Amino acid sequence: MADEVLVGILGKGTVGGAFERLLTERAEMVAEVAGRRPKVTGVLGRKQGDFDEILAASDIIVELIGGTDDARTYVTRALREGRHVVTANKQLVAQHGDELVAAAKEGGAQLRFEAAVAGAIPVIRVVQESLGAIPIEKVFGIVNGTTNYILTEMSRAGLSYEQALAQAQELGYAEADPTDDVGGADAAAKMAILARLAFGAPVSLDDVAYEGIERITPDDLTYAKELGLSLKLLGVAERVGEKKISVRVFPCFLYPGHPLAPIEGPFNAVMVEAPAITEITMSGPGAGGPETASAVLGDVVSVIAGGSPLFEENSRLGIAKDVESAFYLHLEVEDRPGVLAKITQILGEAEVSVRSVVQKGMGDDARLVMVMHEVSEKRFDAALAKIAKLKFLRSPPRSIRVIEEEFV
Repeated sequence: MADEVLVGILGKGTVGGAFERLLTERAEMVAEVAGRRPKVTGVLGRKQGDFDEILAASDIIVELIGGTDDARTYVTRALREGRHVVTANKQLVAQHGDELVAAAKEGGAQLRFEAAVAGAIPVIRVVQESLGAIPIEKVFGIVNGTTNYILTEMSRAGLSYEQALAQAQELGYAEADPTDDVGGADAAAKMAILARLAFGAPVSLDDVAYEGIERITPDDLTYAKELGLSLKLLGVAERVGEKKISVRVFPCFLYPGHPLAPIEGPFNAVMVEAPAITEITMSGPGAGGPETASAVLGDVVSVIAGGSPLFEENSRLGIAKDVESAFYLHLEVEDRPGVLAKITQILGEAEVSVRSVVQKGMGDDARLVMVMHEVSEKRFDAALAKIAKLKFLRSPPRSIRVIEEEFV
């Protein structure tokens, strides 16, 4: 009989319950793969269990309670006392990574968090272990299934943002309070983790500039189709020169040749680019009870089998404040001579080059949809501020980034 490894579970919600069932079902298989059989020694719920007792009886603590207050206390203490920890808590890792790593080193314990980033996709294991010796240039992807589902339905069915969000909530893809998802904070926490792993840089959540999808309209998606584009909420972490990196989350348009363009519904996908490998794309279901539980189990197996993946700072890269991007620009204007000329004059003075223009008349008004070539974001923002002051505008201008990169 294989030796047992004792597992304490913190959290009895959807994911906690799914993980307990999965661990029990797969115990024999884990024993065959890792050499030791996992056994649940206790579960901490709101009305069940005692943390001190569970900690004393466990070799591995699996944290699935969410939030950052109690979870931070439990996880830090467990690591300091030499218990390996597996967590699916992205905010905990993004906000308190330094503290957790220090506690793990103090206690000689492992800290694993695969399920914190992209559901069932093993992106952390790939970045940290399979590609650990390869200099990575860029990690980016669709890391929030809720927003991807909403944008898919807005495009596919012509729903408004509010309608698509309500549908996502009915199906369980969005929380009752979806703020972190639709506002970009959830994706920002995940990208902070990925950036730190990929580049060895001390990236905190405060270093990630992010925006969400709340202001996206059906018109944006209609014109995207006319221009041959698809709309995604993208997280990007990339090198900028030799001494800086940029970590951002933003809605953006992709051309058809991009590997992330066809990813629809509540699915996640992550791409890793490096000179030695060109690019690797991983896709799969995003967060959900069974999916997250599966990723957590993978981490438990890794802990049992050995290894010690931690944040390791091997560089002191700074955070870039300005990068280049292409842009989509949506303008509602008076339909009279000189309007387009004035707009292109402002863009030209800021050295913003226009790639394509679509113009539609609407009685006394007109709608201009323009796509720019890549340009400094600061220069584009300066031009946009001037355009916003033009008296012939009928509504504030809307802009969305465009990724021009294609893989064909």
